[in-house]
Amino acid sequence: MSFLTPFPCDKCGICCCHVNLSLETQFLDRGDGICLAYNPHLKLCRIYGVRPDICRVDEQYKKNYINKYTWQEFIELNQIACRILLSK
Repeated sequence: MSFLTPFPCDKCGICCCHVNLSLETQFLDRGDGICLAYNPHLKLCRIYGVRPDICRVDEQYKKNYINKYTWQEFIELNQIACRILLSK
């Protein structure tokens, strides 16, 4: 697999504001569920270029899920997670 279509992220920051909910991202929690690297006022990651792999949907897919789902299925699962977080 050499090319994946980009993940359709609208950059709302909701995943960055709930890092405490996943064991994989709890290490990023600044103590209130918000990522240490997230600027909630600007809705931007301060370390985007060097963010951890857990924050990179395409890298997570390639490393952990490529044998379980198609890329489209993985996108759909992530979008479901986004909608759940938005409803909180």
